[in-house]
Amino acid sequence: MSTFSAPDGTELAYHVRQDDAGARGVPPVVCLPGGPMQASAYLGDLGGLAAHRPLLMLDLRGTGDSAVPEDPASYRCDRLVDDVEALRVHLGLDTVDLLAHSGGTNLAVLYAARHPERVGKLALITPSVMAVGVSVDGSVRRETALLRRDEPWFPTAFAALEEIVAGRATADAFEAIAPFAYGRWDEAARAHRAAEDVQRNDTAAAAYGAEGAYDPDATRAALARLGAPVLALAGEGDLNSPPPAVAEVAGLFPHARLVVQPGAGHFPWLYDPAGFVAATAAFLA
Repeated sequence: MSTFSAPDGTELAYHVRQDDAGARGVPPVVCLPGGPMQASAYLGDLGGLAAHRPLLMLDLRGTGDSAVPEDPASYRCDRLVDDVEALRVHLGLDTVDLLAHSGGTNLAVLYAARHPERVGKLALITPSVMAVGVSVDGSVRRETALLRRDEPWFPTAFAALEEIVAGRATADAFEAIAPFAYGRWDEAARAHRAAEDVQRNDTAAAAYGAEGAYDPDATRAALARLGAPVLALAGEGDLNSPPPAVAEVAGLFPHARLVVQPGAGHFPWLYDPAGFVAATAAFLA
């Protein structure tokens, strides 16, 4: 673990994962976790991607090994852009390759909008759509869910999804749809899901998308001018970030490639590590 100071003095931590046989001497990829505001540990080594590029896993403030800030309002997504820029300066990099997952992609696109000249490559993995104002219709989520209709847990999970889509969401309903996030709802997936409860800072998560965090129109205008290459990777069965929504996100950039990973859910590196690494390593090479 290494640390650096944010502009407000909060001590932030990051963890470097790399396979020395394949990644020594290669600049790191800075990885921004989702959750939102979940410790970076859940990313693991992204299915073996560390064999191709060193992965620098940032624990956002108040998560993992990073300190809790004095000002809880500093958890807001747009304010975290300054933390990412401080990390780039700390590393001494003129430009940085960013890989972000889920809710962390909101932070990545806000960083790219504010510091376009500092972005080398941008990999958005099963991205959130909040910062860019893309909407996901309930019918798209239902159609995506039906891909899993033959799974034994499907009837209970689909009934819970119907309640959520109808505006009757409960904590139990969100727990019931957890299997949809994984290409396989096996013991490894259950353990991964259970770990979220201790890895996520709920106070920080509540502040992450608070009022004022996002200005979709301004962000979309800035991203339309981004010169960096972009990868938008969707899981075929991901309810959170279904492929049509990710395709719309990809369309906001002038130099974006859309990849839909067959059979994968919201954590594609867990379902098919080889397929995930093949797509992302080729992009980041």
